[in-house]
Amino acid sequence: MNKTLRLLALAFLSASLLVPAAHAKPVKREAAKVAKVTKEPRKVSVAKRKTAGTSVARRTKAGAVVASRQRRSVVMAAVPERPSYGQLAGLRDHQDALDIKSSVALVIDQDTQEVLFSKNEQAVLPIASLTKLMTGLIISEAKLPMNETIVISQEDVDTEKGSRSRLRVGAELTRGELMHLALMSSENRAAHALGRTYPGGLPTFVALMNARAKSLGMTDTRYVEPTGLSSKNQSSAQDLATLVNVASGNPTLRELSTSPHHEVEIGNRTLQFNNTNRLVSNPSWQIGLQKTGYISEAGRCLVMQATVAGRKLIMVFLDSTGKLTRLADAERVRRWVESTPAALKPVG
Repeated sequence: MNKTLRLLALAFLSASLLVPAAHAKPVKREAAKVAKVTKEPRKVSVAKRKTAGTSVARRTKAGAVVASRQRRSVVMAAVPERPSYGQLAGLRDHQDALDIKSSVALVIDQDTQEVLFSKNEQAVLPIASLTKLMTGLIISEAKLPMNETIVISQEDVDTEKGSRSRLRVGAELTRGELMHLALMSSENRAAHALGRTYPGGLPTFVALMNARAKSLGMTDTRYVEPTGLSSKNQSSAQDLATLVNVASGNPTLRELSTSPHHEVEIGNRTLQFNNTNRLVSNPSWQIGLQKTGYISEAGRCLVMQATVAGRKLIMVFLDSTGKLTRLADAERVRRWVESTPAALKPVG
């Protein structure tokens, strides 16, 4: 009996051991995988660990940059661009024969003063940095020494729009260099410094700007400062065409405003500035004078004196949307004039 019980106990014990034995191999395999995963990093060389660490750091940094950009995009999307005065007045809704996108446009034959194209030309709007054309005219006509050194001061820092500048406070440039940068690359601190250091100071300079505009018959024009950052600097396309006509006869303004680029040495640094109007480097264009401008209230603006199909033209474009639209409008006018130069009829 005891023998029988012992045999039954042994049989039961064997059966109980056979069940886990069927699963022993998979369990062992999984345990081996876990052990392998756990031990693998320990076998990696120090150099590889550093490389792996760098890769993770780069991925982490890249992820942070992407996240940062996404956050900025959300913030930027949440603050829409302020509508321009022209947009608020409904000027952008006006259609025309040339499909000009700017709210205001005027094209005049400079020799005959014939109006070839017009669109809302009597509207009075902010003119942004087109202001600098009058600033340059006043400085040039005053015959001040162009080699005189002027120091950029805290007063020249933009508190109106908070715009940036590569001209640091304390930088020393000549009056001629400031003129060049103001007209070519629309440098705000340069333009402000020109007005601030004018004999009699800024109030005298602004008064001269308005007096000169009045003497030219620019009855729709008003200036409050020399940069164009203030939306209170306003004019009409007709007045601006008058200014371009006069300014284009000034060799200094012609040369500086159409310069493709210019380098200035400030201390131990050499800074290169480029023209804000890419058309000056386009071989298809013969531009004698130009000026661009932008603030949100004014939209994108452009004035030019250019020769097209043998004709000297004055072009004015105000309140354009997009960085390239004003240039595209100029191209539309050029193609139109070149397509029918002999039988050109005014449109608008």
